[in-house]
Amino acid sequence: MLEGLDPEQRAVATALHGPVCVLAGAGTGKTRAITHRIAYGVRAGLLQPSSVLAVTFTNRAAGEMRGRLRQLGAVGVQARTFHSAALRQLQYFWPKAVGGSLPRLVDRKVPLVADAAAVCRIRLDRGELRDVTAEIEWSKVTQTVPADYAAAAAKAGRETPRDPAEVAQLYSAYEDLKRERAVIDFEDVLLLTVAVLQDRQDIAEQVRAQYQHFVVDEYQDVSPLQQRLLELWLGDRENLCVVGDASQTIYSFTGATPDHLLDFRARHPGATVVKLVRDYRSTPQVVRLANGLLAQARGRAADHRLELISQRPAGSEPVFTEYTDEPAEAEGAARRIRELIDAGVPAGEIAVLFRTNAQSETYEQALADAGVPYQLRGAERFFDRPEVRRAIVALRAAARFGGNDALLDDAPDLPSQVRAVLSGEGWTAQPPAGSGAVRERWESLAALVHLAQDFAAARGGATLADLVAELDERAGAQHAPTVQGVTLASLHSAKGLEWDVVFLVGVAEGMMPITYAKTDEQIEEERRLLYVGVTRARERLHLSWALSRSPGGRPNRRPSRFLTGLRPGSGATGRGGAGGGAGVERGSFGAVPAPAAPVPRRGRRSPARCRVCGRTLTDAGEMKLMRCEDCPSDMDEGLYERLREWRADQARRSGQPAFCVFTDKTLIAIAETVPDDEHGLARIPGVGMRKLGRYGAEVLAICAGREVADERDPD
Repeated sequence: MLEGLDPEQRAVATALHGPVCVLAGAGTGKTRAITHRIAYGVRAGLLQPSSVLAVTFTNRAAGEMRGRLRQLGAVGVQARTFHSAALRQLQYFWPKAVGGSLPRLVDRKVPLVADAAAVCRIRLDRGELRDVTAEIEWSKVTQTVPADYAAAAAKAGRETPRDPAEVAQLYSAYEDLKRERAVIDFEDVLLLTVAVLQDRQDIAEQVRAQYQHFVVDEYQDVSPLQQRLLELWLGDRENLCVVGDASQTIYSFTGATPDHLLDFRARHPGATVVKLVRDYRSTPQVVRLANGLLAQARGRAADHRLELISQRPAGSEPVFTEYTDEPAEAEGAARRIRELIDAGVPAGEIAVLFRTNAQSETYEQALADAGVPYQLRGAERFFDRPEVRRAIVALRAAARFGGNDALLDDAPDLPSQVRAVLSGEGWTAQPPAGSGAVRERWESLAALVHLAQDFAAARGGATLADLVAELDERAGAQHAPTVQGVTLASLHSAKGLEWDVVFLVGVAEGMMPITYAKTDEQIEEERRLLYVGVTRARERLHLSWALSRSPGGRPNRRPSRFLTGLRPGSGATGRGGAGGGAGVERGSFGAVPAPAAPVPRRGRRSPARCRVCGRTLTDAGEMKLMRCEDCPSDMDEGLYERLREWRADQARRSGQPAFCVFTDKTLIAIAETVPDDEHGLARIPGVGMRKLGRYGAEVLAICAGREVADERDPD
């Protein structure tokens, strides 16, 4: 059980008694260390599996921990999120503590907040609704009641979306509505569990008799409410192991604080403290940049930073690229990603990370134009996809009646049985050409095939019924398998994940740090957020920024202050070294930057203006149409229909969805402008040089009223 662990990981695994604090840097194998600790204790007979509760913050992390523990033979250990563990206890003890059944749990607070605003006669727009909801969540996890909200918000330095008195009024009305409708929210699950354990000593003792040992992952993200629940679970015992990294505290807006981690030794003077700094994830070049970021940090978390030591062979230097505008930045990233995929890098091992979800659309469009499959992290849940639901139904039927299914006669093991069943749902040994919906459906089924292979390897003799049970458990926890496709994700949602290649985009002042980060504490959290993004990369890292938002805009943006001293030509290198040999490039729309030397920046473009009313355009969709959405269209309807028919034929022949050929807005723009040469066609946003070379002749032929077949090579 201890083989393969480094000395520090082994120290974690063998520290089974008393309080233990593991300070674990990014990529240092903390999950490996704590799962081996639990499994070692179970196999040595020192821990009873049913007496161990491992707590983390996401369903995905809890599912991964359960899977690793099963592989290590520690079956029966509970690995859950705080909310999942609390909800399970609350459902069990509610009839005894309160009577009746537990009130219904609401999934979304926003409708209730909107109703509370109506009761208070306060008008909130969509953004204010979201922000007030976030304030209510913060108040509850910090155990702040409505009457104390204004003072607590002022003390915490929060910028409130409305007058603090109004927010407090809305918060109070929201709580009243919940009581009237007999519903609870996710924060109530923790609050009510705390209340039950505080008020009912007999129930608290029953829980403590069940759970003797606790492990808390990502301890830097614990809120005051979660800390209080943990203390009630523990009682006067000290069989607690916490794992965290203050330099990865990025959720303070939700009430998370690293203080519990940093104060652990003060609260537990006899604690064993182990530091994990051997980085097994990233190359020395990536680690050097990450260390350089933290070397410039300030504040309490920075005083406890861990300097990582890469254990991997040397790789390529991080690449810094400057673009003229955001569409050019997106196209540049998409072009590089296309080249990586063509060179053999799996799409699932590439990620584009940005500061805000609003940045996603530009990159979705750029990747679609480049024919690159992608998935949005935080979009539709894997187990909610229609093809996944149908596949699980088919697997369940095969598990129940497979003995009478000739399809399984030649399938001797679990993976081959799954492949046989899913072949009837559209899975093939080779992926379909292209991207889009067809490829996404195939990727979903392929993810189930890969999961079956991993499951069979981990559990010898596993059956279809065992796999279906595993899928049901994963669906309940939303622990999805890996889906191929470039990942688009915000930096916050990328926490806990990793890829071979990471593109950190929009690394400019105003976005990183974000404009509304004003205080020193907020600025330092933005730095930590960038650190989290950097440490997601295993082998290659690209950082980029744009000088203006839209084509023709004023080039008044500058790279993030966090990169000062870390990229060539940006001043003195920060303490601790920052990879001074990193490559730098400057990119512009339609040009491939040379890797060795800076490429001269293109001259400033004229603003994109509506060709009907002359207004300056900033919306990406309007810029593609080259007119305002509301301005009248002079589109040639017949030409548009011919272009649509041609596009459908192209999509069928290439095996990719139609939008990967050209989007509807690009076709509309073509049908409105009716270009008569390649120069005119290339000026239309969404065409690009790659598509101009591939489709230009045929599109121009259609615009000229000629048959497309006349333009094709007869051979």
